[in-house]
Amino acid sequence: MTSTEPSPDEIAARKPRNALEESTWWWLSGLVTLVLAALLCAAWISMSHYESEPLQLTNQETLDNFLTENMKPVDQGIAQPVRVPTGLFLQSMKFLSSTEVSVSGYLWQRYTDGTNDQIKPAPGAAAGFILPDQVDSGADINPREVYRIRQGKEEVIGWYFEANLRQPFDYSRYPFDHKTVWVHLWPRDFAGNVVLTPDFAAYSSTGSEAMFGIDKDIVLGTWVRENTYFDYKLSSYDTNFGIDNFVGQTDFPDLRYNVVVKRKSANAFIVYLLPLFLVAALLFSTLLIVTARPKLVARHGFSTSGSLGTCAALFFVVLLAHVQLREQFAGSGIVYLERFYLLMYASLALAAVNTYLFSVHAGRWLTIVHYRDNLFPKLLYWPVTLACMVVITAVSM
Repeated sequence: MTSTEPSPDEIAARKPRNALEESTWWWLSGLVTLVLAALLCAAWISMSHYESEPLQLTNQETLDNFLTENMKPVDQGIAQPVRVPTGLFLQSMKFLSSTEVSVSGYLWQRYTDGTNDQIKPAPGAAAGFILPDQVDSGADINPREVYRIRQGKEEVIGWYFEANLRQPFDYSRYPFDHKTVWVHLWPRDFAGNVVLTPDFAAYSSTGSEAMFGIDKDIVLGTWVRENTYFDYKLSSYDTNFGIDNFVGQTDFPDLRYNVVVKRKSANAFIVYLLPLFLVAALLFSTLLIVTARPKLVARHGFSTSGSLGTCAALFFVVLLAHVQLREQFAGSGIVYLERFYLLMYASLALAAVNTYLFSVHAGRWLTIVHYRDNLFPKLLYWPVTLACMVVITAVSM
């Protein structure tokens, strides 16, 4: 008679199992999982918070201080700077692509008699401003003059404008990202020393927390308003555009009206993150049925080919969702949520390797695979997955 020596897995299966010790490990795994989940939720709340831009023009004092500190003294032979108060009111805003946004609304300027006479647009002439970020093509894109009102020694001219503006947006924190959409303004008198300034008097409040210059009923789709403010961008160019003594070549203040919007993250969670968590749960259930005990094999119908087939099917589910997400940010870097998809690819690959090594009894020295019926991978699955998510989140903040 010949006797075959039992494998280490069979010996381990015959040994009495310390149920109390194993249950303690499961409780510990669950506790660590809950702590990591709480840390992840706290990090998401922190990422959703918007920090106000420190350099905001909120009143006449901040405007005067900024121009005093940043405008260079005028050289001899160059005209003194002329300030033109400018205001804006947005009625619509829509994101057309990852780098383009459409806006429309009213823009007005105040021209003081005796000071701005030479630069004031005549009736029917082009507007007194330029939108340098405008990328519209085809039809007439010039703003339409809609009113011209005399108020004492001033004349207020208002235009209605529609424009598609192109600017870079940062999507690295998607779906917890904030966007600052700016309307960049240049004076029409390109060669003159004309400085556009915010028309603070036209708004009831322009404080750092005030929401002004935008329709309160504006429809923003998956976005919500967070803040609005004026600021200056100090522009410099490596050319004088062929104009001698061009004052706008170095650190010239260009006025910008900014709208800060926050994404409604619930939509992205439902569409992209919830399916990912469901895939993670299904992968965990696949790991749970990995066993060498005959009774459990018969009960759960475990087979190596079946488990590997499940991993392959889940891989294609994740891949299709990832492709759909990636199409939204063509040309952008890897966004925050996308890193979870990369993590899931790694989890699927490791689960497949673990199942194969356990089933064919390969690498018996791998205690982490063969100990107590593949116990360690089952215990560590959620803590390691959530720990990786916390690390990814911390790096992205």
